[in-house]
Amino acid sequence: MRQSAMHYDDSMGTGPQIPEPEILPPGSGYRPPPPPERRRRWSWAASPATYFLVAVNCAVFLAMAANHVSPVSPTPEQLLHWGADNAGAVLIYGQWWRIVTAMFVHVGILHLATNMWCLWNLGLLAEPLMGSAGVFAVYILTGAAGNLLSTLVNWVWPLRDSGGVVFPVGAGASGAVFGIAGALIVLLKSKRLPVPAYELHRLRKSVIYFAAINLVIGFSISLGSRFTGISIDNMAHLGGFSCGLLFATPMVPRLGSPRRDFRMLLGLAVLMIIAMLVLFGFFLVKVAG
Repeated sequence: MRQSAMHYDDSMGTGPQIPEPEILPPGSGYRPPPPPERRRRWSWAASPATYFLVAVNCAVFLAMAANHVSPVSPTPEQLLHWGADNAGAVLIYGQWWRIVTAMFVHVGILHLATNMWCLWNLGLLAEPLMGSAGVFAVYILTGAAGNLLSTLVNWVWPLRDSGGVVFPVGAGASGAVFGIAGALIVLLKSKRLPVPAYELHRLRKSVIYFAAINLVIGFSISLGSRFTGISIDNMAHLGGFSCGLLFATPMVPRLGSPRRDFRMLLGLAVLMIIAMLVLFGFFLVKVAG
């Protein structure tokens, strides 16, 4: 979950050639040739974008720990130094890069572990459907959408303490993880996938349960934040999830089509989401002004 720290081939190859049967002398019987040996393909090669994103998140966390940031409970100042999101930093000081960098910063080892476990499982399921470029794009764009929505809500309804207005510091990959879940819910509804209908239904239902349960948990923890001291950035979750649903919708009719056609739809989806995020950014500037 995303936490807020408060201030307290479409190739035409012919494939492997099967050797001719071995002809033995009469009476000795027929011995079929051994099947051609298949080359094993490691999972990281089959899903490079998923492993790359997990590696980047872990590398950022290790770099933070190596620079004396607490691996259990980093301070808001430490998180901001490493690129966490903050409405004041974005809208007052113009640090828009935080909208992207915040999705690679985590509030402790437990926060990192839970997010990476979800990212790894959902990414390995999504990458065969939308390709490596698709997984990377949906991670960045839906994570940015979640952070933008979080920035808007925190700007309009900031926290207040004895010192005045306080903007929460938000960090984590869960907005992007929810985005991948949203995209999967749409893509797994397609009847063009070469997978039995009952299996698609089972997979899609499990992703829906994942999203629903984690949203409920997030809102429940936030309601009790005054007692636990933990706050979940539910707006980042909602923003990422909604953007994931929208991102995947144009691709559904082209699932199973030639790769060039699918990539064209993927490119259009990316451009559509980028345009929407840019417009939302201008809207944020107007609200802050």
